Amino acid sequence: MPNYSRGKFTPKNPEKYVGRGTPTWRSSWELAFMTFCDNNQHILSWASESIRIPYVNPVTGKGSIYVPDFFITYQDKAGTTHAEVIEIKPKKQSLIESKASSRDRAVVAVNYAKWSSATKFCQRAGLGFRVVTEEDLWHQGGKR
Repeated sequence: MPNYSRGKFTPKNPEKYVGRGTPTWRSSWELAFMTFCDNNQHILSWASESIRIPYVNPVTGKGSIYVPDFFITYQDKAGTTHAEVIEIKPKKQSLIESKASSRDRAVVAVNYAKWSSATKFCQRAGLGFRVVTEEDLWHQGGKR
């Protein structure tokens, strides 16, 4: 397993956090997204790892449970409220590249299975589903 950061997040706006317990971040990207949700006035509520979605692992063929990173509700510029399930993932784990190792291809295949199940789950529930990569997190005003 890769060496990565983790920690507990203390919301500055706790009334917006609708998850159970103290949210735990498992990467600096998740920490950045939690901070964004907590501080952004258009985010009405958010939760971390609050939804469980069944899926079949294509590598093992066994049923498993996918727990997306976030659930958010937000209001767009027109005043319409939206609800979305959000997964934070490195771009390299979201695309199958011809030069990728077999292990990397397996990781992407499992992610695709999770995301396919999540998309169907969200459609049935009237929710959006989005995978957010580093390009989305760090894109600011056209500059990267």
